[in-house]
Amino acid sequence: MRRADLLVGCMGLGGGWDAEPVTDEQVEQAGAVVEAALAAGLTWFDHADIYTRGKAEEAFGRALAERPGLRERIGLQSKCGILLPGEGGVMCSGETHGRYDSSPEHVRRSLEGSLARLRTDHLDVLLVHRPDPLTHPGELGRTLDALVAEGLVRQVGVSNHSPAQVDRLQAGMSEPLVVNQLETSLAARGWVESGVLVNTDEGARVGFPHGALEQALAGGPRVQGWGALAQGRYSGRASSATDPLEAAREEQTARRVAALAAEHGTTPESIVLAWLQRHPARVAPVVGTTSPQRIAACADAAAGRVHLSRAEWYELWVTARGGPLP
Repeated sequence: MRRADLLVGCMGLGGGWDAEPVTDEQVEQAGAVVEAALAAGLTWFDHADIYTRGKAEEAFGRALAERPGLRERIGLQSKCGILLPGEGGVMCSGETHGRYDSSPEHVRRSLEGSLARLRTDHLDVLLVHRPDPLTHPGELGRTLDALVAEGLVRQVGVSNHSPAQVDRLQAGMSEPLVVNQLETSLAARGWVESGVLVNTDEGARVGFPHGALEQALAGGPRVQGWGALAQGRYSGRASSATDPLEAAREEQTARRVAALAAEHGTTPESIVLAWLQRHPARVAPVVGTTSPQRIAACADAAAGRVHLSRAEWYELWVTARGGPLP
């Protein structure tokens, strides 16, 4: 199995975040996503046990079962560690809110549920979705090691963790953490700005965990970028920004993305993804769309056929941020 250089995010499968059963039409949609991804050269699929309350995994699993032999051709990863409202959440001001749980019991139970819904006997990667302050890193590390030893997962990683949290978890494990999935896109630029805004007032407002890219470059978990297409704001979707200046920046950036796509003979989607892939840490984008057309538009990025120059890369960055670098 090739490593995950570009993944299809499956959060949009299975219908709404409700208790309605998965329909045949939703299974067909999942199958269409799979077929479009394979045609575009994308063979990895990203899930989480909470996506549409488990229905995303169920729809995908049913589509997988209809395609004998497909499991051996694809990579599957999922996440665990979040409880949604109504599933053991907590009450606050009369409303139920979600919480985290990375205890050994919950991680194992969550994985077993994902395997059943996806109709597979193992995951290629299991990620801990969010840090749980009440689970000791050593306890979680032993749990993840055990799941690999049992053959239920091939590799393990995390999502939305800081480098310090990664280091502490890794210290108590024998298996390497291979992934840290974080929000990275041309719109959510904290992933690159955290490194250049050091020693500035502006840098104090960047929420991205500083050092994650350096950790990846040093051989630590590779950064996977969720939200990589920035919800399509630079590749065809009309701006939803309410601030006129922000809307103007988005429109200007979208025009530049379109111009670069024409110059490189590719699509706006592949330009936006190539901007992430250009970094030496080789960020692996997660494409969160269920549109077969938009998945097809990512084919050049999946194949590594788009190579932005330094000038083009910096121009996109400065245009999207709407101001000069420090």
